Amino acid sequence: NAKIPARVSYTAGTYVCNDIMYRLLYMIEREHPDMRGGFVHVPYLPEQTVSLPDGTPSMSSEMIAEALVCGIRAIIENQEDAGIVSGEIQ
Repeated sequence: NAKIPARVSYTAGTYVCNDIMYRLLYMIEREHPDMRGGFVHVPYLPEQTVSLPDGTPSMSSEMIAEALVCGIRAIIENQEDAGIVSGEIQ
């Protein structure tokens, strides 16, 4: 709704991102069962893509901040998680 480009990614720094997410989910299961958690991978800032291949995704820090605010707002406003199978919202 905020006109901020976003999509499910399966290649966002696969090893480290997956490690962080699985550690978070493990901690929630073991220590904070009423807490919800997730992981958001943000693109490069435009100035970080100068030496990267053409077409490397980037976004301004202002838009990244706005996207994170939208995400936090969605977490607060929606007490139940969306059913997601293979990255597709059901």
